[in-house]
Amino acid sequence: MMKLSRLLGLSMAILLGTAQAEEALDLLITNAQVVDGSGRAVYAADVGIRDDRIAFIGQWDEGGSVPAKQRIDARGRILAPGFIDLHAHGDPQKDAAFTNFLAMGVTSILLGQDGFGPVEDDYRQWQQQWEEQGSGVNIGMLVGHGSLRRALDIGNQKDLSEQQMQQMSAQLKRSLGSSFGLSTGLEYVPALYAKPQELVDLAQVVGKADRLIMSHMRNEDDNALFAAIDELAAQGKHARVHVSHIKSVYGKGAARGEQIIARLTELKQQGIEISADFYPYNASYTGIAILFPDWAKTGGQLKQVLPERRQELLEHLNARVSARNGPEATLFGSGPYQGLNLAEAAEKAGKPFAELLLDDIGPQGASAAYFIMDKALQGTLLEGPMVAISSDGSPTMYHPRGYGAFAKLIEQYVVNEARLSLEQAVHKATGLAADILKLPDRGRIAEGMKADLILFYPEKVKANADYNQPHKLASGFDWVIVNGQIAWQQSQPAARAGTLLLPEEH
Repeated sequence: MMKLSRLLGLSMAILLGTAQAEEALDLLITNAQVVDGSGRAVYAADVGIRDDRIAFIGQWDEGGSVPAKQRIDARGRILAPGFIDLHAHGDPQKDAAFTNFLAMGVTSILLGQDGFGPVEDDYRQWQQQWEEQGSGVNIGMLVGHGSLRRALDIGNQKDLSEQQMQQMSAQLKRSLGSSFGLSTGLEYVPALYAKPQELVDLAQVVGKADRLIMSHMRNEDDNALFAAIDELAAQGKHARVHVSHIKSVYGKGAARGEQIIARLTELKQQGIEISADFYPYNASYTGIAILFPDWAKTGGQLKQVLPERRQELLEHLNARVSARNGPEATLFGSGPYQGLNLAEAAEKAGKPFAELLLDDIGPQGASAAYFIMDKALQGTLLEGPMVAISSDGSPTMYHPRGYGAFAKLIEQYVVNEARLSLEQAVHKATGLAADILKLPDRGRIAEGMKADLILFYPEKVKANADYNQPHKLASGFDWVIVNGQIAWQQSQPAARAGTLLLPEEH
C-alpha cells in the first residue's frame, strides 16, 4: 500500500511542478510525504508557512531569492494536518498546556461535551479567562443541554412550561453564535429527564443557526441502541446530528457492527445529516452513577429512597454490574478505590460489591472504566464512512484514551492490523472531522488553510498509556505545529499557540 502510494506521490509532485513563494516564509518543511486529510494518496512535496497559514506547496526552488526564516527537513516523514478531537474534556484554566493532546498529534479539541460546559452568550468572553496563559491547542465549544437546564433553574423537571422552553431556546440561540452546536448527555442528570419534544424544539433552534447536535445518546445498550439512534434522528429532521463515542454495550461481533453502520447509512439516505465519532478502546469511562437506577442517580435522590427501597437497590446493582461483565470489569478511576476494580475494592472493604456501591461510594462518589465492549464490533464501527475519531479524554481522566487514542489509531489500526490505510485514518482524524464541524480552513493541507500540521513516521508512533498507567504521553509525533508555530518538538511543548475556534458565520 505504502509503495504504491509513494509512486502516486511522485506523480503528484511532478504535477505540482517547481514553484516559489512571493514573500519570505516563516517556516519551510522540506522532503515531506504529504497525507493531506482529504483521503487521496500520499505525495511528495515541500510545504511553506507564512504567519498562521499554508502559503506554498510544491518543490522549493533553492535558487530563488525568497528566503525561509526557519526550516524542518522532514526526511521522508508523513506531513499531515493536525488531528481534530471531536469529543474531548478539560479545563483550559487548569490544563492549558494540554500536552496529552499535543503529544498524540491533536491540534484542536471540542469541549462542552455530554451536555455539560460553561453557558455563555459569547464564548469569546469565556476565552478571556484563559487566553493570557495561552492554550496548547485550539479549542471549540458546544453548548451543554444539561448546563442550560441548570443555568435556568429547570434542573430535573420533566414537564417544562412554555416560558421555560422559550427561555432555554433564547439562551441557546445566543450561545450558538460562538459555538459549534448543542451537546446532550441523555444518560446523565438532568438531561435524562428531558422528553423527546423538548429535544426536537431545541433542534429547531440549532438547525436555524446551521449548527450541530452532538449527543451522548439516551441508551448505548445493544437492545436499546437503535431506539436511541432514532430519537436522535428525529432531531436530525431539523439539524445536523452526531453520535458521540459510538458503541454497543453488550453487542457482539462484526455483523452487529455492520448493522449499526447500515442503520446510520439508511438515515443518511433518508436525508438525515448524521455522523459519529469513535475512540479506539473497549472500555468506556464515566461516573459510577451509570450503575444506579434513574430514580437514584444523585446523592439527594439516594438519601430519599434508601430507607424504603434498600433491597431493591441492592438487587438492581447486583444485576446491573453482573450484566456489565461482573465487578472485575469496573475499574475505579477516582475516589477512595482508584486503581482497583470493583471486585478488589469489595474484597478490601470486606463487604459485597453492591453494598460497597450503595453505602460507601454512592452514585456521585467515583468514576470508573467499564470493560463492556466487543473488539470485533467496535472495530467494524471504526470503518464506517461517517465515523470520525475522538478521545473522549482529558489531561486528568484515569483512562488511557486521553493520552493514546490518536496514537493508537495509527499504531494499531494502520501499522499493526492494516485495517485502515494511512490516508483513511488521517482523513477520519482531520478532513472528516472538519467537515462535520463545518470548519472551512482546517483539517486539510492546501494553500490558504490554517497551518495546523504534524510530522511523524507511522511505524514509530506509540500509544504508551494503558489502564495501569493512563497518563503516559504518546510518542512518535516529532513536530506538532499549531497556527504556524511549533507547539511540540522533541517530546516537549514549545509554544502555546492555540486559539478559540469559531463556527462559520451565516
